[in-house]
Amino acid sequence: MVKSTRHAKYELYYHIVFVPKYRRSHLTGTTKERLEAIFAEICENKDLELAESEVMPDHVHLFIGSPPKNAPSLIVNWVKGISARKYNQRYDDRVKWTRSYYVGTAGSASKGAVEQYIAEQEGDDE
Repeated sequence: MVKSTRHAKYELYYHIVFVPKYRRSHLTGTTKERLEAIFAEICENKDLELAESEVMPDHVHLFIGSPPKNAPSLIVNWVKGISARKYNQRYDDRVKWTRSYYVGTAGSASKGAVEQYIAEQEGDDE
């Protein structure tokens, strides 16, 4: 769904994947439920849309919608940093994330559709 700010219309979604330190398979059961709740809380507080989340035993997938003012790296820093801090303050077991992550963009149009649209605009000015 297209959203807007005072000066922009946008539809930006990011697929973010990251792993716990040492890639241990311990993100299960109550840890998984707690993390999903914390990710939802972070997104709500930062005015992000958590479209989808999946906490796997050894990695996390998030699909987050954001206004264009937020860089993807900033969103990842928020999600990883705040989630680890909140989790470790609230519960006895610990969660630590690696510094690495994957982020991919998604929207309503594919790369091919945008390329075709731009190519078709070439002769419209005349």
